[in-house]
Amino acid sequence: MSMSAWKRTGVALTAAAVVAGVAGCQGDDAKKAAEAPAKVAAQGIEDVTKALTAAFEKTSAAKSAKVTMTMSMEGIGAESGTMTMSGVQGWDPASMDITMKSSLLGAGDPDAPEQVRMIMLNNVMYMDLGAEAAAETGGKRWMKIDLKAAAEAGGDKALQKQMSGGLEDMNQDPAQQLALLLDSPDLKHVGAEKVNGMETEHYKGTLSFEQMLKANKSSKLLSKKQYDELIANVKKTGLKGYDTEVWVTEEGYPARMDIGMTMAQGTVHLRADYSDYGAKAAVQAPPAKDTFDVSEMMKGAGAGAEG
Repeated sequence: MSMSAWKRTGVALTAAAVVAGVAGCQGDDAKKAAEAPAKVAAQGIEDVTKALTAAFEKTSAAKSAKVTMTMSMEGIGAESGTMTMSGVQGWDPASMDITMKSSLLGAGDPDAPEQVRMIMLNNVMYMDLGAEAAAETGGKRWMKIDLKAAAEAGGDKALQKQMSGGLEDMNQDPAQQLALLLDSPDLKHVGAEKVNGMETEHYKGTLSFEQMLKANKSSKLLSKKQYDELIANVKKTGLKGYDTEVWVTEEGYPARMDIGMTMAQGTVHLRADYSDYGAKAAVQAPPAKDTFDVSEMMKGAGAGAEG
């Protein structure tokens, strides 16, 4: 495959990793409480907690929604720019069918597509690399990425564990982000606001990287040394924490979620707008005849290296 196609793949996977990483922190289901009014006017933390807990329960039960995400990166060098992702997202089980648009996908290639479609189903990611890839792979334009299979092909047991943990964390939904927000030590109710034509209540809070990591299942796979090294490396970036905001509708569903990260070299901001909760997430894998498997390519590369 050409370098430009590989770079587009890298950009798309980086975006997917950031989205999964930001939303990839599992909340504690023990936070569930009795039903509470979705809309509150009081500023008290008890009312805020009840409202967000009720929203958490309703969103968990919905299992799917339409989503439009915008990710902006500033001051991150060549990776700076804006990406938009729109489509449908399902959870429990995880699924996703989104179309990503960004100038970064071009990678300096005038023939590169302006957008890339990504599908996730049964812990496998599919990425449409366009006509260029099809010309180089016998008409197969969809790249299949089974992270577990790729790790197993490499024979790295530690990597296999990390991949497995990462896949567990991709079983995400807005409800898990709500559960995590409930852990914020400075959680507060901002006020009533209108978002996308809907009446909502606005809440916000901040979480440290350590709090986010503690809530993340895959962090349990790290040894103490690896954990300490990760914390040290993140501190070098200057990341202080994650500023999280959510706007909850009168029906008790998140209409919008904002997550901001500020580091020494720049900022990352992710906004997700949700709608149509509970609509069936009709996500289907592309036909097998149109896909090529990256894990098989890695096996071939490994066999060549051994020889």
